[in-house]
Amino acid sequence: MTAERPPDLSVEAPGLSEESSIAWPLLLGQRVTSRAEDKGWYPWVVLATTLFGLLTVTFTITILAVSIPGIAEDLNTSESTLTWVITGPLLAFAIVGPALGKLGDRNGYRRIFLIGMAGSAVFAALSAVAPSAGALILFRVLGAGLGAATGPAAMALINTTFPRERRAQAMGFWTLVMAGGPVLGVVIGGPVVEHLSWRLIFVAQVPIALLGFFVAFILLPDTEREERPAFDLAGTVLLAAAVGGILLGLNRGPEMGWSSPVVIAGFVLAPILLVAFVRVERRAPDPLMPLRYLRARNVGLPLVVEFTNNFAYMGGFILTPLLLEQVLGYGETRAGLLSIARPLSFSISGPLAGFFAVRVGERKAATFGTLAIVCSMIGMSLVSPVSSDLLVVVALALSGIGAGATLPAMAATIANAVDDRDLGVVGAAQQMVAQLGAVTGIQILQTVQASREAVVGEVDAFGQAFLTGAAVAFVGTLCALSVRSTVRETPSLEAPALA
Repeated sequence: MTAERPPDLSVEAPGLSEESSIAWPLLLGQRVTSRAEDKGWYPWVVLATTLFGLLTVTFTITILAVSIPGIAEDLNTSESTLTWVITGPLLAFAIVGPALGKLGDRNGYRRIFLIGMAGSAVFAALSAVAPSAGALILFRVLGAGLGAATGPAAMALINTTFPRERRAQAMGFWTLVMAGGPVLGVVIGGPVVEHLSWRLIFVAQVPIALLGFFVAFILLPDTEREERPAFDLAGTVLLAAAVGGILLGLNRGPEMGWSSPVVIAGFVLAPILLVAFVRVERRAPDPLMPLRYLRARNVGLPLVVEFTNNFAYMGGFILTPLLLEQVLGYGETRAGLLSIARPLSFSISGPLAGFFAVRVGERKAATFGTLAIVCSMIGMSLVSPVSSDLLVVVALALSGIGAGATLPAMAATIANAVDDRDLGVVGAAQQMVAQLGAVTGIQILQTVQASREAVVGEVDAFGQAFLTGAAVAFVGTLCALSVRSTVRETPSLEAPALA
């Protein structure tokens, strides 16, 4: 599947010039793309456009996370119920992502990206006027389900526009938005929520999302629809059910107990459904996920790296404020300021790591990144009541640097190892695996900490939880060492100063 710039439109009629017969937004898009193509900047225009769209979809996540108590009071419900405002969309994204990625491969990435943007705007408006907790959760889940289309489509658009040897560089800017967007949301949205209303989060999101839709509509390239066999509905349902069972078990285990019938059912049914999924995929004329990719060195191993990295990164992300507040006795403000070191270093290191990966290869970049996360987890395991803030900041910064170095390299490695016609579903699979790693890491590390506290004490319990994250991250290091870097020719695409 190849990307084509927005088509030139013209209507010949007496007395009408060509320019006057074209809708002005499309004319503007033609002029921008023509000028960008002439200067060799068009891939960077696509990158900036897709990342702006992603920013409008994702920036509300962290604001909601810190606003749950206020929302619960306003809607007259419990905080535990409102946690589904966060977890529900995450589950929806992981479950429907592969199907939306496949639809992008079949029907064009631009179309799917625009549908995701429009859906996000609509459900943001509905969330702003939600009358109850149930309605808010429903609107957030549906909005996230449609918004999940933007991630795989954006990644595929970027990868089809950039040459293979420059994809790691482009993915570096991707990490800038994915890590920096939530930070920006807290910095700007936090005061708004505290002094005005949480509903203004969604009120503000609507015009921003519509602007992103408009810009994407006029600037993004279209991709041809492909005539393929019928959509793999059976494989889609089986994979969604299997992933949903795993996530449900992990999410509800700490609340309902790991011996709960619901939790056990989720864990038991998941492998059975995965086996059935593999059997269906082997016979499907156009499988949801071509299984040959999972056997490829530069697809299977990077997926393991992304799982282990997110396991440690997100597990540590949740444990850190608990450690700072419960063990060191820090207040929420001081703990929050120290915790910013992680996503801030993540967002800064991503673009730099993208350039680094182009120079030295994806294998070295990912190996460095995974080792940085291992060192970060070991550093956090050494934190005690007598530790200085410097140790905490350095350890958290190492975690962000490691994630920023690893993600662009592994995303580019996978994209370079698959056919362009499958970039959408493979990109969605990456995000699904990363989400599984994040949820697993959060629950496992919290469980380790809670279970060991009565045995070794509070400080050592946190230390052992972080060391568990370090061990899992080291598995990612071993996998990164076995990845093959992209063979590069002389670089032919330089970033404009505007980037």
